[in-house]
Amino acid sequence: MVVDALVIDSRARESLDTLVVSQPVESGPVGHPHQSSTALALPPRTPTAPPEEAGMIWKGDVLHLTKLLVLKDFKVRYRNMSLGILWSLLNPLVMVVIYTYVFTQVFRSPTPHFGLFVLCGIIPYSFFSLAWLTGTNSIVDNVALVKRIPVMREVFPIAAVLSNMIHLSLQLILLVGLVFYFNIGFTIQWLWLPVVWGFEVVFTIGLAMATSAINVYVRDTRYIVESLNLVLFWLVPIFYGFEMIPRQYRDLYQYNPVAALVLASRNVVLESKAPPLSLVLKLVLVSSLSLLAGVLIFGRLKRRFYSSL
Repeated sequence: MVVDALVIDSRARESLDTLVVSQPVESGPVGHPHQSSTALALPPRTPTAPPEEAGMIWKGDVLHLTKLLVLKDFKVRYRNMSLGILWSLLNPLVMVVIYTYVFTQVFRSPTPHFGLFVLCGIIPYSFFSLAWLTGTNSIVDNVALVKRIPVMREVFPIAAVLSNMIHLSLQLILLVGLVFYFNIGFTIQWLWLPVVWGFEVVFTIGLAMATSAINVYVRDTRYIVESLNLVLFWLVPIFYGFEMIPRQYRDLYQYNPVAALVLASRNVVLESKAPPLSLVLKLVLVSSLSLLAGVLIFGRLKRRFYSSL
């Protein structure tokens, strides 16, 4: 049994080192809600063991596989696009321009630096919505790897979420550019941003693990996620301020991790102050519960992935 496991491990390493992209992107540029990753082409091989037995064999190269999956998603997303990586900057920039025009020229919003105000909402929402959707599709989209490679299945939704951090880093460059444009400046409070963003990533990973496992059995899950993302767009203060929320709902509102991240980002970037401790504690609590729930749900459902895919 040990010898067989070593042979499987050797084949898996060789297969992953020669991965090539074989299928096109479903549709649209970066940020489009219907976009998903594609499966990886593997040398033809009969599956040797179901996930219940093989899933824990190949622990040593989890980081290597995660890196390959992240790079694969990055390359597939920009393949055959004339603008390439610029789509990560173009989409949020266009939204900022449109919202700024509508809410400063039409509705005459008194909010100062409205473009930066909106961007502090667009970036967290765009990251979460796309990361959650790609994470939900991660197991189904990588069925060839899931059934052939003896590796921990949790790596697929995690890699899907982490791949979106590449686009996030590019959009944060746009945020920094607007900070310079409005001559706001940087303070020590900016050190809060990696903290709150870290918990947002944890929350998204937990949610993606749960929905990716459910999506194996209920394929409508991805469409439910798309609908929830649309609803979430209006529940996150992207183009309106926290003061517009009715007072009786404000405390409950802060339990939404995406909304909490938006509020914390505006505290740091626009007001040069630390986010309220109560807001950070709520973000920590919900993110931790999301990760715990995701691990438990995924661990229970992954046992029948092999027969259900």
